[in-house]
Amino acid sequence: MDPGPARFVVDAMLGRLARWLRLLGHDTLYDPSADDRELARCAAATGRILLTRDRGLLARRLVTRAVLVEHDDLGGQLRQVAATCGLALDSARCFTRCPACNAETIDATREAVSGRVPPYVLRTQERFRNCPGCGRVYWAGTHRDAALRRLARLLGGP
Repeated sequence: MDPGPARFVVDAMLGRLARWLRLLGHDTLYDPSADDRELARCAAATGRILLTRDRGLLARRLVTRAVLVEHDDLGGQLRQVAATCGLALDSARCFTRCPACNAETIDATREAVSGRVPPYVLRTQERFRNCPGCGRVYWAGTHRDAALRRLARLLGGP
């Protein structure tokens, strides 16, 4: 049975990594105010993989699935997590989660986002996604292609 895509809980030292894992489409909890006890409990209770740079956190009794992230740079972090957890760049999954709050985004009509996006975007874009968690609206502008190129470079480059 396929356990589904990897799900994560990320410590406060890895906020950029959390955002990029969300861009890859992975359910990634990140609360910079959570202490070690809360992180360990959350990972254990939800079956998530704990990503941390804190060796002390790894030593907690409740922590059974974890990765000690050894790299300082985002590319190294993503490559390590991808290799350890079996992640790959899946463009169909990318951008399905809100990078800000982690909620799954949903398709939205042009009418539904009218007044919430710049007029030019409303005129030139066909597809929109809305975050039911924080209300942000997303569309496939040039930033999407740039982010996909960066993800490919970060995951595959030296």
